[in-house]
Amino acid sequence: MKAEGHPTLNNVCFHDIGTGKRFLTKSTMKSARKELVDGVEYFMVARDVTMDSHPAYTGEKRLVDTAGRVEKFTTKFKRGAAKK
Repeated sequence: MKAEGHPTLNNVCFHDIGTGKRFLTKSTMKSARKELVDGVEYFMVARDVTMDSHPAYTGEKRLVDTAGRVEKFTTKFKRGAAKK
């Protein structure tokens, strides 16, 4: 195998900002921030959503504000009804 054709694997710690959990793994990603975890240096990569906090995995339902969409629909419908 050619040595220059493959990316290097780095120790990476993915940090879920929402839950505070950390996932230690190996990845080709790098970041400017490094941290020692159990005596091993890891690149720290912050993430807003991971499988620990995503609603599809947690089963948590999140409410989405749809008032803007409904108001747009009603104003559009009222304009169309006024023309007829």
